[in-house]
Amino acid sequence: MPRGRKANGSASSPKAREKNGELGFEATLWSAADTLRGSMDASEYKHPVLGLIFLKYISDAFEELHVQLAADREADPEDRDEYKACNVFWVPPAARWSQIAAQAKSPQIVEIVDKAMIAIEHENPRLRGVLPKEYAKPSLGSTRLGQLVDLVNGIGLGDAEARKHDVIGRVYEYFLGRFANAAGKAGGEFYTPRSVVRLMVEMIEPYKGRVFDPCCGSGGMFVQSEQFVLAHGGKIGDVSIYGQESNHTTWRLAMMNLAIRGIEADITWNEGGSFLQDAYPDLKADFILANPPFNDSEWGGQGLRNDPRWRYGVPPAGNSNYAWVQHFVYHLAPTGVAAFVMANGSMSSNQSGEGEIRKNLIEAEHGGLVDCVIALPGQLFYTTPIPVCVWILARDRRNHKFRDRSGEILFIDARKMGEMTDRTHRALPDEDIANIASAYHAWRGKDGGYKDVPGFCKAAPLDEVRKHGHVLTPGRYVGTEEPEDDNEPFADKMTRLTSLLRVQQREALNLDASITAALAQLGYES
Repeated sequence: MPRGRKANGSASSPKAREKNGELGFEATLWSAADTLRGSMDASEYKHPVLGLIFLKYISDAFEELHVQLAADREADPEDRDEYKACNVFWVPPAARWSQIAAQAKSPQIVEIVDKAMIAIEHENPRLRGVLPKEYAKPSLGSTRLGQLVDLVNGIGLGDAEARKHDVIGRVYEYFLGRFANAAGKAGGEFYTPRSVVRLMVEMIEPYKGRVFDPCCGSGGMFVQSEQFVLAHGGKIGDVSIYGQESNHTTWRLAMMNLAIRGIEADITWNEGGSFLQDAYPDLKADFILANPPFNDSEWGGQGLRNDPRWRYGVPPAGNSNYAWVQHFVYHLAPTGVAAFVMANGSMSSNQSGEGEIRKNLIEAEHGGLVDCVIALPGQLFYTTPIPVCVWILARDRRNHKFRDRSGEILFIDARKMGEMTDRTHRALPDEDIANIASAYHAWRGKDGGYKDVPGFCKAAPLDEVRKHGHVLTPGRYVGTEEPEDDNEPFADKMTRLTSLLRVQQREALNLDASITAALAQLGYES
């Protein structure tokens, strides 16, 4: 199973795709919008921009159906039920984009957009408290807002062809990523890089069932899960989505992110968060996908020492990592699978009982809970340049993915994978994601097609993991990459290399003599 790395700038790299025009639309739109930001901070600016994109999309979809209904003598184009039947937002007259765009140059445009958002929330209860309604703030201003309206007005976001290609989703996701980039470390609070999300989704394949993310950010895990289902011939309704988010601003981004795609989801916001105020205490999910705020020292652990979720050991109050791991296990169905990002320290730390918890997870019933560990390259995240890892847990590894692999753990070292998207950030291209996922599925498959690849993947028996003190760092198991065999006989190779060395030595002597002569002509004697 080849590693299949590509050189930077390959046809599938993000840079190359943008150069080839696949991301040119989003990049051009971002560039134009960013020039209008002025002195506004990106964290403040993202809400009015994303709000306008959302408003344009739902209004375009509404007005397209409105025209069709108006042409039907038996239909009423102002009947809300007609739109509900087609899963199209009912947009009240005051919020229809054509009217807003016509007043872009009006000094009252800020009040007009605010009223439009209020009207949409009033008519669509699931969006109440979600949409931005602060366009009248002095920091934006009517002139700049009018320019933004004109900019968004030039994009066909809501027609049938655009929806087919998820144009609004692409724009929204691209903007989320750019805003996260502009926000630096704070950006990681609401955005997990798309390539990392895609990797986890491709690994555990959430075709059908309950998908849960107890720290859902802007909802990227759910969007990728739905896209995976559709790409494999399923239906959006095949998965039920549950999420929890403790940051109200981020929760609003998630609700908009899902709404523009017509994805129904049960996402709860509360200030307590998943540890202190678990919104779904009885939920047992078939799939868990998450990028938790790891290494958090203020997660409230001191008051949760006797929590029933800590079946494998009480996590240290000063670090949330193993609290999250056990929270995921607690919410898994009997045959559920979890994929989540974690700090590299989680694979080897023995501080404050973490090593004992990891040992208990590995040695748990049914062959342990740890199915696979993947070491990722650095610079993938906005929160930190250091490398992180992905864990995959399976509640019952005897039944998971066809083959009983309960006597071993798959380790994958992907630290050398990925391509730089700019000077500071890296992404996993499609080929790298496919190689990692295919290694896992071959190992899990019933056809017996898996083989260890030195330097990349190793199926290590539990006895070997025990010898390493239950440390899960892939580099300890996969070994080093084997050099390519050029099939040249050893004696021939030594003769060739020795001859080459002598040639290089003669060239070095000649070069030294030339330098000495040049120095002598300049009056510098050796």
